[in-house]
Amino acid sequence: SAPTGRAGTLGTRRVRAMWPRVDGMRAFGLATPGPFRDELTALVLAGTKQATAGLLAVDYEPDDEEIDRVGERQVLLDSADLPVAVLEVTRVEVHPFDQVPFEFAAAEGEGFTSVEDWQTGHRAFYAELGHEVRADEPVVCAWFQVIERLDPT
Repeated sequence: SAPTGRAGTLGTRRVRAMWPRVDGMRAFGLATPGPFRDELTALVLAGTKQATAGLLAVDYEPDDEEIDRVGERQVLLDSADLPVAVLEVTRVEVHPFDQVPFEFAAAEGEGFTSVEDWQTGHRAFYAELGHEVRADEPVVCAWFQVIERLDPT
């Protein structure tokens, strides 16, 4: 999924000028604000969604953002861009889009049944953002765990 802060299909980070910061930590929302982000955020808070994807060329490079680092703490934002959780990155891999492993697709917790299913969903998400995903395009695959739930009010 593409996080906002990243852009992505099912939970990649959003497309925006530089990722926001909360208490010095990078912050992001999944997908784009609205029902889909709310659904993905709920999956994270439930522990079902433990990974997210971002296209290097869309979600990182335009804003000179580094890829996620193991041990880095980041803040998850809701549809109102309010902090709802602190996440810790536990694993990071970069794969060509057509070589993202099913292990990662499953960790996204969105019910993907195959790598092809994951690819279809992510291609559709990025197409809505006006980006056609290439087979060899680098995808940042980041696994995370919820360290702390925050009260967004």
